[in-house]
Amino acid sequence: MARAVSAVVPLMLVPVTLSYLGPDLYGLWMAVIALTGMAAFADLGLGNGLLTRLAPCHASGDSRLARRYVSSAYAMVSGIAVAGCALLWLISGLVQWRTIFNAPDSVSPADARAVTLIGLTAFLLNMPLSLVSRVQYAYGMGARSNIWQAAGVAMSLPLAFGAVHAGLPARAVVAAAVAGPVLTNIVNTGWTFARDLPDLTPRWGALDPPTGRELLRISGLFGVVTILMTLADNADSLIIAHTRGLADVTAYAVPAKLFTQLGVVVVLVNQPFWPAHGEALAGGRVVWVRRIARRMTVVSTAVVLLPAVVLVAWGEQLFVTWLSVPFGDRWLLLGMAVWWLTLAATSPVFMVQNAAGVVRPQLVGYAAYLALSVVGKWYGTRWFGITAVPYVATACYVLTVVPAAIHGYRRALALGVRPRTVER
Repeated sequence: MARAVSAVVPLMLVPVTLSYLGPDLYGLWMAVIALTGMAAFADLGLGNGLLTRLAPCHASGDSRLARRYVSSAYAMVSGIAVAGCALLWLISGLVQWRTIFNAPDSVSPADARAVTLIGLTAFLLNMPLSLVSRVQYAYGMGARSNIWQAAGVAMSLPLAFGAVHAGLPARAVVAAAVAGPVLTNIVNTGWTFARDLPDLTPRWGALDPPTGRELLRISGLFGVVTILMTLADNADSLIIAHTRGLADVTAYAVPAKLFTQLGVVVVLVNQPFWPAHGEALAGGRVVWVRRIARRMTVVSTAVVLLPAVVLVAWGEQLFVTWLSVPFGDRWLLLGMAVWWLTLAATSPVFMVQNAAGVVRPQLVGYAAYLALSVVGKWYGTRWFGITAVPYVATACYVLTVVPAAIHGYRRALALGVRPRTVER
């Protein structure tokens, strides 16, 4: 239910914000969101590394080691966020944001700067604040984490609607829309460490250099993989902006936002198995891990298939009803459905590799995917329009990431060791 709220609320925001901001300014906002997605590596993979390390701590009941991991992660990510915000605001006046996003004359330089600063600042502030969800997942509180995240998304709705109703400037509407998750994560962090997991509360005295270096070692591998994934997956809006224009960014981003909710479903059914596989591998239960991975491949694909079929079959009518304009193209919708089904089918094997700390095969696969997909999307968009993007992405993914995922999965099962062991 919490994930349903997280999926529906952003969709409810689209018709209001799109009509208020206009296609160009809304397209700029979506391009900024794509840029923040590409900057997901900014936490150096520490969120994923923390989740991997906390799972065996939870299995063994070692709260002291867990607190050292949590304290180290919060210290490092908070330092990155503060430094990033300071640098961003210092150089913001020197950067030609309109040129970066290929914005038309209808978008003023002041609006381009303000929207970019708001989106990037909210992203940076949320980096350390969102670590609490990793802690909750590692300690079997996935449902509670989902509820808090849904509350943050839901809070954005009245804030954005209020800003639109009050006739505030575009930058205020964008700020209202991105403020909900930040504010809710602040409350969630305080509540979780004060009431639910007081033994894991970050403290300066719990900082331990060897533990921090160990966390950085595995997080660094996750960080590189995250860089490759986010650059490849979030380059779409920037590629379209420079090959087709911001109006086409909006034409692509609106159906993409709808299909992104399928990604929410993929995360919902698969992410809890990351710490679960970690605990199982810590106890040497490799047969259980193999059996669950096979089952989850079927389940993950099945739960995405039905909504994907519905979106392809009735997506165009939905856009007309939802936005009162003929957004969407049947072939574009089909390509997006195929893309998310491919990700759903491969997600379970990645959960096993993440739990075991086997990251190198993913790194190789995504490096090849990044190089191949960016070039393919660029020329595909120039020659065939935005419809080519998901088809090019799927073809490149199958050729590069899927073989690497299969190899990494087999390696993780063959290791049969604790998740703490990092592949050198």
